[in-house]
Amino acid sequence: MVKVVLLAGLLLAATAVRAQDPIATDGDKYKVIFENDRVRVLKYRDQPGERTQQHRHPAFVLYALGPFKRTLTLPDGTVLTREFKAGDVLWSDAQTHIGSNIGDTPTDVIMVELKEEPPKK
Repeated sequence: MVKVVLLAGLLLAATAVRAQDPIATDGDKYKVIFENDRVRVLKYRDQPGERTQQHRHPAFVLYALGPFKRTLTLPDGTVLTREFKAGDVLWSDAQTHIGSNIGDTPTDVIMVELKEEPPKK
């Protein structure tokens, strides 16, 4: 019985981790445009007023294709407001969040997610 409970718990944990992938949670907004063993490149697009489900990104670089304004709600309840112009670039460490488009324009970005852990400082 203990083995069955342990196996069920492991399967549930694996499903929860996979469910946090943005392709799984918000496949209508995220598209994989390139992937290899080092990086995954995503195109993300949403409309004003839309929001994502909670999901996780490994460390990534974001490139804004157009201007947008959005909030990111972190698991601890912290809300960050981000505003970008076309051509802005952002580096972010790994992050779990819910994103909401609070502006008047679509969010249109390219994200390059790293598959390797960055070197320890």
